[in-house]
Amino acid sequence: MNTPTVLNLNIDPKAFGKVAVLLGGSSAEREVSLTMSGPGVLQALREEGVDAHPFDPSVNDLGELKRQGFARCFIALHGRGGEDGTVQGALELLGIPYTGSGVMASSMAMDKITTKRLWLADGLPTPRYVKIRRADISRERCNAIPDELGLPVFVKPPHEGSSMGASKVEGYSQMQEAVQLAAQFDDEILCEEFIEGPELTCPVLGEGDAAFALPVVRINAVEGKYDYQNKYFTNTTQYLTGTLSEAQEREVQALVLAAYRSLGCRGWGRADLMLRAKDGKPFLLEMNTSPGMTSHSLVPVSAKAAGIPYSKLCLWLLSQARLDNSKPVAPAV
Repeated sequence: MNTPTVLNLNIDPKAFGKVAVLLGGSSAEREVSLTMSGPGVLQALREEGVDAHPFDPSVNDLGELKRQGFARCFIALHGRGGEDGTVQGALELLGIPYTGSGVMASSMAMDKITTKRLWLADGLPTPRYVKIRRADISRERCNAIPDELGLPVFVKPPHEGSSMGASKVEGYSQMQEAVQLAAQFDDEILCEEFIEGPELTCPVLGEGDAAFALPVVRINAVEGKYDYQNKYFTNTTQYLTGTLSEAQEREVQALVLAAYRSLGCRGWGRADLMLRAKDGKPFLLEMNTSPGMTSHSLVPVSAKAAGIPYSKLCLWLLSQARLDNSKPVAPAV
């Protein structure tokens, strides 16, 4: 796949002005943002000649962005307080353009249950699910869930990422423990039908009708456990492109684009899916509106397969920064 022409921008990096790379934050994913995604983006932008600076919203008041003369923000935050619409709303009030989706799309995508409801309303395939609340996690209630969804069941907090608090349940005896783990992170717990088959992910760049999908990535994790440890701290997980047939690749990309547009996302995003082994049908799991940008991360892997270097990807994403009711203005040479 060739580099999309939309990325071939003739940009003067100095014309962006002073740029803040928002990193850290106060979510459960703080360390990933602070030590991996944020520094990676910061270094890439500086290599491209952008006047970029780190800014941790959990340490510095967001009002400092205005007082210190920042003209744009690259959001490299993950989790609540970073990709759930709150920082986006603050930047809207400050009038500082930012990367990624706007307030509403960020908020909806961060809530996996709301996301599933919207996708189902639009006729998009996503695994069957049951939602329970922290106050209702008796053994009797927990054991009723596999009766409805079957086994295995995947249990996770619907407002967290990076597989925080998530677990696969193989038997009734594990159900309550899995729900209690998820409840440590959230008032609500999402219990999902487990789709047996390969795990896929597919990034999207752009907005509306102009949005396009990058190559699909297949994730091969040790023992099928693509958990927090295997995402960020091991080199054993394999990220493979070009594993699907041409027809399957197009099908997954079309589905991901529909899911992205259904939520009203813009700038960039990444959908995670399962490909059911028995019939090759894809099922949407979630949409990430501020995906990881580490050396292990999936968007850079997919972009590289499309011929887009990491630093150029970061530069293009910065060029798409805007406010909810404005259009991106990419500074040209």
